[in-house]
Amino acid sequence: MQRPHGGKLVNRVDKVETEELEKIWVGDSLAKDVENLAYGVFSPLEGFLCKDDYDNVLLNKRLANDIPWTIPILLDVNGEEMGSKEGDELLLQNKNGLMAVLKIEEIYGYDKKELAKEVFGTVEKEHPGVKKVYEMKDFLIGGDITLINPSRKPFGNYLLKPMETRILFKEKGWKDVVAFQTRNPPHLGHEYVQKTALTFVDGIFINPIIGEKKEGDFLDEVILDAYEALIKNYYLKDRAVMSVLATEMRYAGPREAIFHAIMRKNFGCTHFIIGRDHAGVGNYYSPYAAHDIFDEFPDLGIIPLFFKSFFFCKKCGGVVNEKICPHGERQRINFSGTRIREMLRNGKVPREMMRKEVAEIILKHKKLFVGK
Repeated sequence: MQRPHGGKLVNRVDKVETEELEKIWVGDSLAKDVENLAYGVFSPLEGFLCKDDYDNVLLNKRLANDIPWTIPILLDVNGEEMGSKEGDELLLQNKNGLMAVLKIEEIYGYDKKELAKEVFGTVEKEHPGVKKVYEMKDFLIGGDITLINPSRKPFGNYLLKPMETRILFKEKGWKDVVAFQTRNPPHLGHEYVQKTALTFVDGIFINPIIGEKKEGDFLDEVILDAYEALIKNYYLKDRAVMSVLATEMRYAGPREAIFHAIMRKNFGCTHFIIGRDHAGVGNYYSPYAAHDIFDEFPDLGIIPLFFKSFFFCKKCGGVVNEKICPHGERQRINFSGTRIREMLRNGKVPREMMRKEVAEIILKHKKLFVGK
C-alpha cells in the first residue's frame, strides 16, 4: 500500500472541551482546509503553517523538515479579531456546522505581494488566486487543529476520506492506482487519457474537485452527473472509483499540480495524471509547466503520468496523439474547453467530442456554469 506523504496518515479528529474558548468564524474554503487537515488529506500537516514552514514553502517548495510541499495552508485574521495570544486555544466555527479547536503556536505578519508572486508567479490582481491573497486579512495564525464536528456538505455520498479509500483499494486488490483530477465534465479526450493510464495499473480513482471555483467553471452537480454517466456506460465496474475532493481551486499552475499529487498520494494512489495546463488559468503558465516542475521533486513518492496533445482524428476514426497519428491538422478535431462549452450552450455536442450519454445528462441541467 502507498505510504502517506511524510510517512504517517494524519488523524486530527477528537472530542475536546470548548467552553470559554474565543470563537473565530471561518468561511467555507477555510472550513474545507480544516477538515482536510483533520482527515489526513493534507498529511503530514496537522494544522495551519507556522512561520518557518511558511517561509520554506514559499522559497523552497518544501516544509522546514525538507518534505515537499508547495501550497501554503493558512489561517488569516485581523488584529482586532484577536484577543488571544500564542499558547491559547481558539474555537473555529462555520455556518454549516464546523467546530474545531486551534492551538495557537504562532501569530505572524506576512507580505501579500511576496505570497502572490511565489505561489502564483504573478502579482496581477486579475489572477483569481492573487485576488484572493489581496483580500486576505493582515496576520496569520499557525498551529495544530482538532476537528470536533465536521461541516454539512453537499454530495456527502461521494465523499471518501483517505482512510476509507485505502481500505477500498485494498479490498479491491488494487496495488497500483492512478488518480485523475478534474474540474470539468468528461469529453472523449479525458476518457482516452484515463483509459490509457488504466491499462498499466489496477484501478483508476476519478477525483473531481468540489468547492469554490471561478466564474465560468462547470457546476459541481454537472460534473458529477456527467461522470456517473461515463462510468456506468463505459467503465468496468471493478476498475473505476469516483470520490469528490472538497477543496477550492487555487489556479496555481505547476505548484498546484504538486499539491494535487500529494493529496492523491494520501488517498493511497501510486500514480497521478498530469495533462496540459494543469490547474492553470488564462495565460499565466506555459502549457507544460506542470510537467516540468516534477523534476524538482525526485522524492515526491507518487509517479506522474504526463499527457501532452491528444485529439480526435477523422481519418483514424478515434482519439489519438501526435506520436501515433500520421495525419495532418485538417483531419484533427482538438478538445477545446471553450468550444465544448459553446456547444453545450447551443444544446449539441458531436460524438467526436463527447459520449452521447454524457452530453445528454449534462443538457438536462438548466444551469451549467458558475455565475452564469
